[in-house]
Amino acid sequence: MFVDSNVLYSRTLLDWLGLLYVEPLVEPPFAVYWSDDVMVEVMHHLRKNNPTWPGGQIARFRERLESTFEVGRVRDYAIDGTYSGPDPDDAHVHAAATACRADYLLTCNVKHFDTKADDLVYEVIAPDQFFLLVDDVAPALVAAVVGRQIDYWMSRASEIDLGAQLERAGCPAFAQRIRAHLRRRAMAGA
Repeated sequence: MFVDSNVLYSRTLLDWLGLLYVEPLVEPPFAVYWSDDVMVEVMHHLRKNNPTWPGGQIARFRERLESTFEVGRVRDYAIDGTYSGPDPDDAHVHAAATACRADYLLTCNVKHFDTKADDLVYEVIAPDQFFLLVDDVAPALVAAVVGRQIDYWMSRASEIDLGAQLERAGCPAFAQRIRAHLRRRAMAGA
């Protein structure tokens, strides 16, 4: 699956994607691919929205991102004119997703890609849909990450609402699934 910059820039979406990807107890049912162009977009928005952050903080963010998904770096792709979406600035996303033969292109901007094109080698999918698919095929993985999320947030705050965080990030259906996981945990006494 090739990941667009808007997914990697969102703290909530990146946390869920990263934790699902690196969870040691359950093998993830997906691989994550990204390109330097996508990384540049993420870094541009990070700096633009955090102008006073020190350079080291920006560098550490990029290094963590690159090390988490290190095997998925797509280096060689050609912007060849086959992108038919409305935003010409997304041609590099299409080119990289095509080059790595991604099954999915994960993006918050589904409308920027021609999902009707017969020649697409990938399916364009929004984060909410993607996380639902992961929960469908690997509910134990999602349950393990729910536990990790609870541990993380409980050590930093007295109250958390994982569902509300996901809803704010544009994942209302996955938020409902997470609430169901939380109810099962509570009933099991976890």
